[in-house]
Amino acid sequence: MAAVQNVGIVGAGAAGLAAAILLADAGIQVEILEKADAPQTLGSGITLQGNALRVLRQLGVWDQVEAKGYGFSTLGLRAPDPAGTVIAVLEDIRTGGEDLPATMGMYRPDLTAILRERAEQAGARISYGKTVTKVTDDGGSVTVSTADGVSATYDLLIGADGLHSAVRKAIGIDVEPQPTGMGIWRAFVERPEEVVRTDLTYGGPCFIAGYCPTGPDTIYAYLVEKAQERRHEDGPRIMTELAAAYGGPWKDIRANLDHSARINYTWFTTHLVDGPWNRGRTVIIGDAAHSCPPTVAQGAAMALEDAAVLAELLIQADDVTETLFKEFTDRRLDRAKAVVTASVQLGQWMLDGVRDANVPGLMNTLSTMLKEPA
Repeated sequence: MAAVQNVGIVGAGAAGLAAAILLADAGIQVEILEKADAPQTLGSGITLQGNALRVLRQLGVWDQVEAKGYGFSTLGLRAPDPAGTVIAVLEDIRTGGEDLPATMGMYRPDLTAILRERAEQAGARISYGKTVTKVTDDGGSVTVSTADGVSATYDLLIGADGLHSAVRKAIGIDVEPQPTGMGIWRAFVERPEEVVRTDLTYGGPCFIAGYCPTGPDTIYAYLVEKAQERRHEDGPRIMTELAAAYGGPWKDIRANLDHSARINYTWFTTHLVDGPWNRGRTVIIGDAAHSCPPTVAQGAAMALEDAAVLAELLIQADDVTETLFKEFTDRRLDRAKAVVTASVQLGQWMLDGVRDANVPGLMNTLSTMLKEPA
């Protein structure tokens, strides 16, 4: 018998939904508490590396993801010149295995919808409009209170509620995301025919100019600059001005950078809970436990891996013990720390203008580690 029979999960993002699918498939009652009033239908693109695709296949949703997204296994490097000269096209490492693409781009709300439908089919229940205000652990169960005045009790609580996790705060972990010094503009636009993979341009007015195909007709394009105060409504103008220095597909991308492009601006942040991710019978996963700048495109992969490992341990164990949580920490902390460290280091090299940085070496070391299942 599994260690738990009744699990509460806070957050209906990738980490929470993945954990719900695996636990519900094992016959465990699962309720997801989501603070939004309804499923979210807006967003930008997401880049999924092979190790994320490996977990999505484990969840039984690979066929839907493949149909909705855009897979590719090369990475292009372009010069910051008016022609967007292609410097190199590199074979990317397939961290999920040779039978999966190295990378999959897709529309983030499409991924969430696929996972949400799968979780509900498995028997998980999603309750919307639930903002966590208090978590109480009596040693044998966890009671969660929400802002609507309702309380619910579970054998175990999983906090999968993102960067500014209410669960993390409620259980007394005072780690918070910190800015790294970079900001990113993202836009969701039509796919120029020439875009068949991610191409990255380093230099010019931005640290990075890049794009990722997310489907047959769409991409998300991004520009990384020094972090500063920006207004979302100024996005079309600012992105158009910054993108003017870049050639190749950027000419077509610029033409679509209007207010219909779903442009947003955020700062890069990072944090890591460097120790056990549980307090009693409450455990945090995904962005609640760790986050990193998207310089290595591993945020979603780490969240999905967390969910898969935690579910595996809960299903195999007979009881919830500190030994179970120690095994979870032993399997996840060093791997997540390596990803966080690498992503921050890449950004710091760019901020510092380091010209002799060993980027290939760093990425090869990271990819070799990620090829191994979590």
